[in-house]
Amino acid sequence: MTAPQVPAEASPSDAFRPARMAPRPVTHARVLRVALPILLANVTVPLLGMVDTAVVGQLGQAAPIGAMGLGAIVLASLYWVFGFLRMGTSGMAAQAQGAGDDAECTAILLRALIVGLGAGLAITALQWPLIHAALALSPGSGEVEVLTRSYLGIRIWGAPATIAAYAVTGWLVALERTRAVLVMQLVVNGVNIALDLWFVLGLGWGVSGVATATLIAEWGGLCLGLWLCRDAFRAAALRPALARLRDAVALRRMALVNGDIMIRSVLLQGSFTAFMFLGAGLGDRVLAANQVLLQLLIVAGNLLDGFAFAAESLVGQAVGARSPKLLRRAAQLTSGWGVVAMALLALGFLVLGPGIIDAMTTAPGVREEARRFLPWLVAAPLISVAGWMFDGIFIGATCTAQMRRAMVLSVAVYAGAIAVLLPTLGNHGLWLSLMILNAVRGVAMARLWPEVERVSVAGR
Repeated sequence: MTAPQVPAEASPSDAFRPARMAPRPVTHARVLRVALPILLANVTVPLLGMVDTAVVGQLGQAAPIGAMGLGAIVLASLYWVFGFLRMGTSGMAAQAQGAGDDAECTAILLRALIVGLGAGLAITALQWPLIHAALALSPGSGEVEVLTRSYLGIRIWGAPATIAAYAVTGWLVALERTRAVLVMQLVVNGVNIALDLWFVLGLGWGVSGVATATLIAEWGGLCLGLWLCRDAFRAAALRPALARLRDAVALRRMALVNGDIMIRSVLLQGSFTAFMFLGAGLGDRVLAANQVLLQLLIVAGNLLDGFAFAAESLVGQAVGARSPKLLRRAAQLTSGWGVVAMALLALGFLVLGPGIIDAMTTAPGVREEARRFLPWLVAAPLISVAGWMFDGIFIGATCTAQMRRAMVLSVAVYAGAIAVLLPTLGNHGLWLSLMILNAVRGVAMARLWPEVERVSVAGR
């Protein structure tokens, strides 16, 4: 794996490249400037789902709520596959930025946009079999199926915008423009909520109104994102980038990086899916309790995203600048803040956990079960923080092959742990297996760190 190199010989694109400046120091303030807008942006994500549900709930019927929820899950699962586009773009663009290679930085954005728009158009073209397959796997009543088809038939036209926006977000993160990411999130969610209220409550469009509001917001979000990246589309930046667009080495690197990230993500998502499916075999109360606690664990992941994104950007720029000192500094500072955040969150779960559980469910049996397994939720952020932060560091270094290897090992150990612990310890064994998965990820990537540091900075 090689980091981007500044060409030794002059090329036509050099005329458009500013003189390379000394890399900026990595400070606590710089880490927080990158991380905090992402934390705020993530806070708005569940708000939109709550408003969608509340607006449709005003119709006074169960079927529209079920149809909207089912349709949203189908699309979220479909789009999630392309999450590699955000992470891969972030790492590669950060390295180009650190190397002072503006032409390659812009070319990375253009390549990612082409992939995102192409994937979205393919999904749109294949919408009939995709929707049919999704409904076959998740059957509902006749009324729910009709409404879900209507919802998906509208929202799926936003696939190109949604997936291409991953590329925009990754590029903005790489350049430390996370305030722009926050603006995108706020505008998209704000427009979506306003149109929800108008289309559903004002015009009476029901589930179709929610889908139409989201569709408009998705395309509006992409347009806003492209405007926020407008400096990349100026002639001085665009001409040299277009000349590199089909560079074979860069395209191969993009494919390898994104492929590794996709494999890692599929394995990770599969592990959480297996956790829920196996929990279902332990009874409805255990399944519901696990769902409540897992949602809180997802909150922890969203909180840590801010510091993981900061690691992607700052580590990537250090690699691009070929600075071992900055690389170690970026890894240490972002991870330090990640540990602080997770320690505070674990304390919050310990003190406030019972009250949060009561707020999330009124079922006495579920509350009792969730309290039984709450200690695992308290431990989870502390056990998982190393693996989560190393993800951001390895993505920034584009050492995604090492990240994939660590994930494969972790999932193999996880499967073995489940086979041994689930029959003997029940749901405690299931939670212990999940903790083992995250602990092994952290340990495996820590052992790979010297290799990552050597390869990413030396370019060997």
